[in-house]
Amino acid sequence: MSLWYHVEKAISDYTGNHYKISSQQEINGGCINSAYKISNGETDWFVKTNKASLIDMFASEAESLNEMAESNTIKVPRVLCYDRVERHSFLVMEYLPLNGSADMEKFAQQLADMHRVTSSTFGWHRDNVIGSTTQINNKKNDWIDFWREERLGFQLELAQKNGCGRELIKQGERLTDCLDEFFGDYRPQASMLHGDLWSGNYAALDDATPVIFDPAFYYGDRESDIAMTTLFGGFNQQFYQAYNDAWPLDEGHQQRKALYNLYHIINHFNLFGGGYEMQAVGMLHQLLA
Repeated sequence: MSLWYHVEKAISDYTGNHYKISSQQEINGGCINSAYKISNGETDWFVKTNKASLIDMFASEAESLNEMAESNTIKVPRVLCYDRVERHSFLVMEYLPLNGSADMEKFAQQLADMHRVTSSTFGWHRDNVIGSTTQINNKKNDWIDFWREERLGFQLELAQKNGCGRELIKQGERLTDCLDEFFGDYRPQASMLHGDLWSGNYAALDDATPVIFDPAFYYGDRESDIAMTTLFGGFNQQFYQAYNDAWPLDEGHQQRKALYNLYHIINHFNLFGGGYEMQAVGMLHQLLA
């Protein structure tokens, strides 16, 4: 039986109403998954599909979105179900027409509210992915240890396996040995994080309501979410002003921004290679200076 028969059956089972697809439209779902808008003429759903072996990726995404939704702060797509059938896995979410221009002041305020939701430990109870790279979320009580081992350390090990030059590893090891110097008396809370908050992972409804999606969820320093918003195009100044009005960032956050974004640049080397290694080495030299 086809993948779409199983999607129809799953929607029918979870909603309690028979669902028959009358239209199916492939839409942009990023570089990892295939994505579709499906409809029965009355109700639309957003469906991601991938190989059966990647069901855990959809399971962690579904749990992440549910946990973020329960915070009652910023809007995320509502998850209906996910499953694995034969050669495929799929995730079904509400379809949101993201045609608006986000109210960036509201976005910043709601993100600050989400960051105020905290955990007693850093990390999460399960691993997930950052892009298509495994993201290790082993729980720790100390944030600096978490960032050293589960973030930078893990990415540096991957980079070495992926054939990076010696300079990246040498300077990366130097940095991880002196991480404490970037924090002084600053002791971050374990805040609820999106984890992959760049400009491609937010949009807005027609009424300007901000929506965030495709999380790499865990609990950590809120500054790491804000730091990533400055990568790959960045957000506008209204967003940063409104966030600081809602919850001012701590002293030293500008120096830690490069420390947090280094994780994503090394990950981009591990995913795509190319000039990201040179960019990471440049960031390391700047940080070590």
